[in-house]
Amino acid sequence: MYQHILVPVDGSTTSEHALQEAIKLAKQQGAQLRLIYVVENILFPDNEAYFDYAALQEVVKRNGENMLEHAKTVARQAGLEPETMLLDTTGERIASVIVAETQRWPADLVVIGTHGRSGFNRLLFGSVAEGVVRTAQIPVLLIRAS
Repeated sequence: MYQHILVPVDGSTTSEHALQEAIKLAKQQGAQLRLIYVVENILFPDNEAYFDYAALQEVVKRNGENMLEHAKTVARQAGLEPETMLLDTTGERIASVIVAETQRWPADLVVIGTHGRSGFNRLLFGSVAEGVVRTAQIPVLLIRAS
């Protein structure tokens, strides 16, 4: 039985599906939800003269806050009161930040959307979900968009 379900959100369709599945599980099991968004530090070496890096990071952070607020509203409409947390990568991989949060909270299940990329796209974009599956010490439920 799961007591603490961690749900990373990113605004994608797959993330929305994962949230819906996590809500179902939380309601069935009386579990607490924690919704997280990981702010990735965008690094553009030697190009800072061409744009305002601090303003760009602020936009990314605000975007994450908006996604968390949307996810929180969806969970509340389902009768749940989730916790939300905006996390910073501080140079780490997003998957590592998510797994570290599972240990800090402590979560006993991660519900995460996966885009199901393969081949060159997987090589190019990587997979946060795959990184979580490979390194998490708790169960991970992968949700694919239909």
